[in-house]
Amino acid sequence: MTVADSHRAVEAVWRIESARVIATLARMVNDIGLAEELAQDALVAALEEWPRNGVPDNPGAWLTLTAKHRAIDQFRRRDTYQRKLQQLGHDLELRQEWAEAELDDHIDDHIGDDLLRLIFTACHPALPAEGRLALTLRLLGGLSTAEIARAFLVPEPTVGQRVSRAKRTLADRKVPIELPPPAELPARLASVLEVIYLIFNEGYAASAGTDWIRPSLCQEAMRLGRVLAGLMPAEPEVHGLLALMEIQASRIPARTAPDGSPILLPDQDRSRWDRLLVRRGLDGLRRAEDLGTLGPYGLQAAIAACHARARTPQATDWARIAALYRLLAHLTPSPIVELNRAVAVGMAAGPEHGLALADALLDERALRGYAHLPAVRGDLLARLGRDDEAAAEFRRAAGLTRNARERELFLRRAAQAGG
Repeated sequence: MTVADSHRAVEAVWRIESARVIATLARMVNDIGLAEELAQDALVAALEEWPRNGVPDNPGAWLTLTAKHRAIDQFRRRDTYQRKLQQLGHDLELRQEWAEAELDDHIDDHIGDDLLRLIFTACHPALPAEGRLALTLRLLGGLSTAEIARAFLVPEPTVGQRVSRAKRTLADRKVPIELPPPAELPARLASVLEVIYLIFNEGYAASAGTDWIRPSLCQEAMRLGRVLAGLMPAEPEVHGLLALMEIQASRIPARTAPDGSPILLPDQDRSRWDRLLVRRGLDGLRRAEDLGTLGPYGLQAAIAACHARARTPQATDWARIAALYRLLAHLTPSPIVELNRAVAVGMAAGPEHGLALADALLDERALRGYAHLPAVRGDLLARLGRDDEAAAEFRRAAGLTRNARERELFLRRAAQAGG
């Protein structure tokens, strides 16, 4: 194996195993920053040793054990060494020649709980949203600072500062790396789900830049959702979010033309939708329904399922979608939910009814500067034959969006309405 091959192998293993390694170390040292430093030390050691000796049979276990030895070496140099060793629960005579099976048992003993602790700590509500996003992608996604910066189109130092501030906030507030008490679990779980969905949404409809979608972010969010569903199988909203993401992601192959330009839902070639993701999403929605009343993510998954089950745009059950949005608006009142309901009502009952709902949102402070409000109004106005007004709304939407592909789309719609 060449050095380049070894480095690629290390990078692949790190992306898969880093969350588990950091989670295990965080339980040991109760400090996310220190845990990440120890894991990074192990990564450097792998980059040095694996090209010479080959990739070990169990690379994740190798990284974890190497990091654990680094932790013990650090504590040995401190006055509190004995107390820390007891806290770590390790025998002083750790031996490199442990059998592979013993190693696996030793490392994997708490792995599910460790990952769950890390997820809830990285998404702690004490952190601002951008800090939670950056820290989650760094610790649980295995993404580098540069990769996160590229994904969200911000300077690399900005991401580094967000990650550093997040870790410092957790340390200063002495936030324990543990699951929240049962009474706090619903609120904390909501924060976790929100972060994962924000990551997915930024991939599914990029807020800025030259790409309309970033599939890698969608994949990362779904991976985190699957980890969470495996760790919390009795939570309906966890399955609801995963179902929503999988059904939405099934459309990605059909959402862009070969040149990268957007293709809207009514114009998509539905034969290109990923039917495996559709089936997985519908199965997840059924699990959420079986576990109890659907929450906000479950209701959104049910809306997405209406589109997934329709073989043609004309077969879409818009009346059901409008009813589901009405439920969602009752459960989680939001001007964006109301805007989506306006679209559904416009399809189910006629554009004049949808436009009345959209017009009622014109004074909403939260939607000032939101490109999709004039875009929705433009579509409804065009369907009513009010072409000049529609063209003006699409031009207004083009001036508000920060995404180049979306701007091209709105300008094209403006030209069509005015032409």
